[in-house]
Amino acid sequence: MDFETLKQSSSNFDKLTKALEANLNPEDQSQKTNKYQDDRFWKPELDKTGNGYAVIRFLPATKGEDMPWQRVWSHAFQDKGGWYIENSLTTLGQKDPVSEENTRLWNTGVDSDKEIARKRKRKLSYYANILVVSDPKHPENEGKVFLYKFGKKIFDKITEAIQPAFEDESPINVFDFWKGANFKLKIRKVDGYWNYDKSEFEGVSQVDEKEDNIKSIWEKQHPLKPFIDPSNFKTYDELKEKLNRVITGQRNTETVETTDLPPQSNGSVKSNEAASVTASDDDDTMSYFSKLAEEE
Repeated sequence: MDFETLKQSSSNFDKLTKALEANLNPEDQSQKTNKYQDDRFWKPELDKTGNGYAVIRFLPATKGEDMPWQRVWSHAFQDKGGWYIENSLTTLGQKDPVSEENTRLWNTGVDSDKEIARKRKRKLSYYANILVVSDPKHPENEGKVFLYKFGKKIFDKITEAIQPAFEDESPINVFDFWKGANFKLKIRKVDGYWNYDKSEFEGVSQVDEKEDNIKSIWEKQHPLKPFIDPSNFKTYDELKEKLNRVITGQRNTETVETTDLPPQSNGSVKSNEAASVTASDDDDTMSYFSKLAEEE
């Protein structure tokens, strides 16, 4: 898709609507790495009062791609053999050993088994390109394009804007350059978790008055397809072996896997693209799990 096609298509609003419907009723097809800073990603921060505020703009699909977001299922839990932090193959519509084990545990009907399944449940994350409109904590980010990783709560806000529940509300393609809307991100700390309930979209507006500036924003966007590239996922057998090792605490000496923590980048372009999918956002595993609370 070139820029003129993008403009004429209004960012494929019909396609987005269908994708939302598929997302709301999915078949169970079922960021740094440790000490690695991925500067492509933007992250909001809280102030001294425990609140956070920023204004961002979700951007349309980038060159060569059809969708303005990608979603990734993952698992993160600890057992006898250490941490299991991996992307789920259900992201790709394939069977995954953790999901299979969770189904088995749940179907036993035993409360303790169900509790284990709950602790190992899938987590859903979304990835999109954004333009930072206002960032009081880091004004140097304003006017720049970043990748943004977020959870279901924020995606629900996007869904509500595109598919409003009430007749007196007009649908907004929030990813559109010309007829989209800025998103006021408002964060509060509630029971230890980041709460986004007060976040909201502004009225319809054009992202910039000048066509050249809009095109420049579009050309700076990052590809999203690498997040769901099969080459960035471990195979079923690799995940099965690791799951067994984490559950039992017994290491298979023939495996090439040598660590239970998120892998570090090897510096290649491909690794950098996969890093934010498979890795933690902080320097240790516990900090990674504190991040999970922020994305809810």
